[in-house]
Amino acid sequence: MENSNTLDHLLDIEAKASAMVKDAQEEAEKRIHENEIKNQTAYEERFKVEAQKLEDSLIKEKEKLRTQYKQTLDEYRNEISNININVDRFSSLLNKYIAGEG
Repeated sequence: MENSNTLDHLLDIEAKASAMVKDAQEEAEKRIHENEIKNQTAYEERFKVEAQKLEDSLIKEKEKLRTQYKQTLDEYRNEISNININVDRFSSLLNKYIAGEG
């Protein structure tokens, strides 16, 4: 009978140990899942911040380039408008070219 009691006692201990292992595994899985959610949230927040910085930088750079382009175009227009065009001489050269003299 003692062997039976000892065996029952050992089976009871094994069942308790198995339950403890199961509980520990469930707790570990719960913590892992919580950390995954926490890390994913932190990643998404950081990504949003960095993406916004890049977008702001892009907007500033585009505006800077627009301003430079407009300035360059205005300078070119002013330069062209200040050029004296001798229409008579141009016509004369054009007529010579068309006539095959040029």
